[in-house]
Amino acid sequence: MSIFRKLAWFFKEEKKSYFIGVFTLVILALIQLFPPKIIGIIVDSVADKTLTAKSLASWLSILILSAVLVYCLRYVWRKHIWGGAARLEKLMRKKLFHHFTQMDQNFYQKYRTGDLMAHATNDINAIQNVAGAGVLTFADAFISGVTTVIAMIIFVDPRLTLIALLPFPLLAYFSSKLGDKMHEAFKDSQAAFSKINDKTQESITGIKVIKTFGQEKEDIEDFQKNIDYSIRMNNKVNNLDAMFDPLITLVIGMSYVISIILGGYLIVQGEISIGQLVTFFNYIGMLVWPMFAIGRFFNVIQRGNASYDRVYGLMQEKSHIKEMKTGIKTPAKGDIDYQISTFKYPGSEEQVLKDVHFSLKEGNTLGIVGKTGAGKTTILKLLMREYDDYEGNISINSQRIQEYTLDGLLHSIGYVPQDHFLFSMTVRDNIRFGMPEASEEKVEQIAEEAVVHQDILGFSEGYDTMVGERGVSLSGGQKQRISIARALLVQPELLILDDALSAVDAKTEEAILNNLREERDNKTTIISTHRLSSVKHANEIIVVDEGNIIERGNHDELIALNGWYKKMFDYQQLEQKIEGGAR
Repeated sequence: MSIFRKLAWFFKEEKKSYFIGVFTLVILALIQLFPPKIIGIIVDSVADKTLTAKSLASWLSILILSAVLVYCLRYVWRKHIWGGAARLEKLMRKKLFHHFTQMDQNFYQKYRTGDLMAHATNDINAIQNVAGAGVLTFADAFISGVTTVIAMIIFVDPRLTLIALLPFPLLAYFSSKLGDKMHEAFKDSQAAFSKINDKTQESITGIKVIKTFGQEKEDIEDFQKNIDYSIRMNNKVNNLDAMFDPLITLVIGMSYVISIILGGYLIVQGEISIGQLVTFFNYIGMLVWPMFAIGRFFNVIQRGNASYDRVYGLMQEKSHIKEMKTGIKTPAKGDIDYQISTFKYPGSEEQVLKDVHFSLKEGNTLGIVGKTGAGKTTILKLLMREYDDYEGNISINSQRIQEYTLDGLLHSIGYVPQDHFLFSMTVRDNIRFGMPEASEEKVEQIAEEAVVHQDILGFSEGYDTMVGERGVSLSGGQKQRISIARALLVQPELLILDDALSAVDAKTEEAILNNLREERDNKTTIISTHRLSSVKHANEIIVVDEGNIIERGNHDELIALNGWYKKMFDYQQLEQKIEGGAR
């Protein structure tokens, strides 16, 4: 029952709707008391041989009217109770999705995608059932049960009613015990479902790798293990759930036996009529639904309670990136001063960055180079406030980046990451993702700057070509250039290319860089790359190794140093000549 306390905030908001729904159930329960009584009267009239066609027609008319009223009232309570449940589902999904958008990298490293999907689907559905089936079964079972018992006392016999209800406390006791066990069992069941989601998402995303290494059989076996575990957990829930129905049947059966014995005795003694006993049996039959509803109620409540705890735990997660309420809302623009003494990733003792210091004038270009794992991308992550737990300071226009709102900071940055993500929409909509109102001419102009316009025209539907999930229908170079076009369209004050030209050839790379120099002459650009030709024209280049800056200067100055940069540049030039000669 604690789930109702947890959802009290929602029921307060929807009190009018639920009041109408529950009040309708009360009227419905009262109307349903009349048919058994009428049937008893008809039976007594038959037994007394006093039944006439006129009286029978009158009673049948009342029964038909009752059926019509029941039909109408059921429509009313369904509209208000199930309608309220649908609004809870909508509200919970909206809150959860908004929460996802506010979380930082720590959150998404802690929770796997499949687990988050399970929270957003199965868990929300289980919570919604509490506000729908849970409220219905509780209110209907209680109202119908109470009114039926009162009718049994008034219309038949208090003694018979009391004796017939003696087995019912057993039902309440065992239902409570089973409910506690179901709560824990359902939490395990939902966790198992999350693991299936994780495995499915991982396998589909990595299907190319699985096929390349011939691991289809092993992956299927691993998936089957998750399925088997989930089935075991679900069977545990189902086994506990299955105990409710036999228990209810046993209690109702005992009540019937007691009623037959005692009712027969009371008829023989002349204290009740046969019609009253028939009415009593009908009322016992009406108690079957409230009893089964109790079983269903505990099932719904325990599932909803477990799911609410899971979702609530997720909602309690806080982003480590704190936004100042009085932060600067205008887009960040100006010189960048980057002064980081040390940085460690959360949960790690390894220093990823050490004494990384540089300044970047507005309108200039900075190149960041180094071997894989040197810390290039980490430098960019701190600039975009993916992490704030570092020793040092990063400022734009003499303002610490923490003093800007996240919108003010991030809306001024156009970021092209290593992992080029394209949405399942048209090429045109992917390019104008950050500016949906952009005209077709503007989209094509930007595509030309990113040297992808001709490629797009070669697609089956041109700019209206649908891109598959994660852009699987495109080559790596095409995905990179569309991602660059998407970033350029918003005309950011700071453009960050994180190894964003690795999949294009040298000629295309040179064309893109020339376009960037022409179109972004007064805007700031940072290029992180393995290919040194990408940063030859940068105003300053820093060479990063194991989180330290080991060399810095422009291209000519670094060549003159005869260090890592010179050796890597000569190697790449030689490699390019060899590839050119081979062609």
